Amino acid sequence: MVKFLHCADLHLDSPFVSKQHLSPSILRDVENSAYESFRTIVDIALREQVDFVIISGDLFDQHNRTLKAEVFLKEEFERLQKEQIFVYIVHGNHDPLSERITSNWPSNVTVFSNKVETYQAITKTGDKVHIHGFSYETDASYENKIDDYPTNEDRQAIHIGVLHGTYSKSGISDRYTEFRLEDLNKKLYHYWALGHIHKRQQLSDLPEINYPGNIQGRHFKEQGEKGCLIVEGDYAKLETRFVPTQFIRFESATLDVTQITQQGLYEAIQAFKDSVRGFGRAFYRLQLNVPGDERIDHQVLEQVKAMIIDYEENEQHFVMIDSLDIHYTELETPSIFEEFDEELLKKDEIYEAALSDLYMNPKASKYLDHYMEHDRQALIKRAEEMIQAELKGVDKR
Repeated sequence: MVKFLHCADLHLDSPFVSKQHLSPSILRDVENSAYESFRTIVDIALREQVDFVIISGDLFDQHNRTLKAEVFLKEEFERLQKEQIFVYIVHGNHDPLSERITSNWPSNVTVFSNKVETYQAITKTGDKVHIHGFSYETDASYENKIDDYPTNEDRQAIHIGVLHGTYSKSGISDRYTEFRLEDLNKKLYHYWALGHIHKRQQLSDLPEINYPGNIQGRHFKEQGEKGCLIVEGDYAKLETRFVPTQFIRFESATLDVTQITQQGLYEAIQAFKDSVRGFGRAFYRLQLNVPGDERIDHQVLEQVKAMIIDYEENEQHFVMIDSLDIHYTELETPSIFEEFDEELLKKDEIYEAALSDLYMNPKASKYLDHYMEHDRQALIKRAEEMIQAELKGVDKR
């Protein structure tokens, strides 16, 4: 039997950008969020009494790597060392070996070199585990080292591959150490501990091949729960369960409102925040669906925004509304595209007159392509989209 914790993509000290001014207490929580998440991961490892912890790359954020982060990790690893829990680390594209500040880790920590290596662990039940992996030497490792991973020839041991890389069928452009599932399966391992992709994904259940996702969201492209995987089982089957560890969540929500007075809007938003506050600290993008044809006064909306932000300064579990979008559900706008027939679009003099002010502006014209190269139908469609968004009152400030 083996029981271990798999996490990846800590990105300690990764920068955070918000549309709102944050109070000192909330800003402090944001800056410490990845630290708090990893502290929770260590708590889980201790509580679960795992045999070891695997970190599949990107412990740091390369351009923001600090001594504070190094000292913090050393202290957390020492907590694990006291309970004889080992840590196995590969470095990824954001924390390559060439950027290391210090290598003074406790003796329970093993860091893989830039060549594929194998380390042996003994579980609390006396079983052998072979852990295979490598670290990035630089931040641009496109080499495929899958062939260097040894094939499992020891049926008396559990084999785990650790890899920071990109699944060949994923749609992302940031591709490092690209791999195919068939390449991993050929190694006959019991588990592949992946890193690099920030969304939790199971690529295979036999054998288990998993991205745990990052441990703490950093922006609205990383919404939902973040955390780690507890992996447990034997030679026949390893099973995983996800444990959330995020200190702050990023979410989107929609709220139907009937009162558009300042008091009515404020109370509706506050009621929403109270309903989700129990789930912990969070940033929300909130869309308000407003029926009828009456518009919300701009000054009213700005005052409501200021009030709901100020309210959170003294809340331990804050719920910040990062953006407030207004959608008028019953407002219909006619299409302007149908008003332009093909003959009208072909008349160069009308087209040139419409664009003359823009192209006569010396500050703007030097950045523009020649106006005859533009798709005129596409320009009209884009203009219609902008007009409809304005008429519907979409406010994304």
